[in-house]
Amino acid sequence: MWRRIRVLALLLILASVAFSAWHGKANATAWKGTLQVAVFPLAADDSPATRRYIQRLNDSSFTPIADHLNAEAARHGVGVPRPISVTLGQEIGRLPPSRPQQASLPAAMLWSLQLRYWAWQNTPEMRPQPQVRLYLLYHDPALRSLLPHSSGLEKGMLGVVHLFADTRQTTQNHVVAAHELLHTLGASDKYDPATGLPRHPDGYADPYLEPLLPQTAAELMGGRIPVSASRAEIPDDLEQTLVGLTTAREIGWRR
Repeated sequence: MWRRIRVLALLLILASVAFSAWHGKANATAWKGTLQVAVFPLAADDSPATRRYIQRLNDSSFTPIADHLNAEAARHGVGVPRPISVTLGQEIGRLPPSRPQQASLPAAMLWSLQLRYWAWQNTPEMRPQPQVRLYLLYHDPALRSLLPHSSGLEKGMLGVVHLFADTRQTTQNHVVAAHELLHTLGASDKYDPATGLPRHPDGYADPYLEPLLPQTAAELMGGRIPVSASRAEIPDDLEQTLVGLTTAREIGWRR
C-alpha cells in the first residue's frame, strides 16, 4: 500500500516537473516579451590568466550576443523590440558534472539529471529570474588547445559552454555561446558530427547561392562557413553568422 503511494507521489512529481519544463519552454519561445538569459562564469582551471579574464567580464561583454540575435529575430519577423537580453550573473566556484564520454542514452539522461540538480544547487539568485542559464567554463589556452564539447539542453533550458580565457578568442566565444543558447530553445545541430561539415541545405547560410561554394557566412547551427566540398572554416565572429529558416522555425521565430 505505502509502496504504491510512494510510486504515485513520485510519478506526480515527475509529471509536475515535465509540465513545468514544457510550459517554460512554450512561454519562452512564444516571443511575446523579452527572453531573460543569464550567463554564469566559472574557472575551469587554476590559471591566473583565467582568473584575470573572468574578473574583467561585465554585462557589456555579452552585448554582441544579444544584439546579433535580436537583429536576426527582427529579420525573421519577430515583433518584440528586444527579444533577448543577456545578463552576467555571479561567478560560480563549483564545476558542473562532466559530460560522459560514452554516447549511450542512459548515460546522457543521467548526466542531464545530474546537471539540472547541480544547477538547482549552485545557481545564484537573480532578478529578473532568468529563463535560460548558460554556465561558461573558461580555460587557459596555454594549458589546453582543445576544449571539451559544449552542450545546450532544451530540457531545463540550460547550457554548459566551454570557452577560452583569451581576449583574442572573445568573438569566437560569442559564436559558441550563441550556438548553445539556441540549443536551449530547441534548435538542432545542422552539421555532420563525423566530419564537422555543415549539412546542405539547412546548415548553409545561403543554400541557393550559385555557385553554392564558397559561402561567405555560417548558419549559426551549422557552425562553420563551407568553403569547399571538404572544408569549412570557423567564423571569426557573430557578424559572419546568421540564423537560417529551419532554425528560426525550431525556436519559434517562424511559424
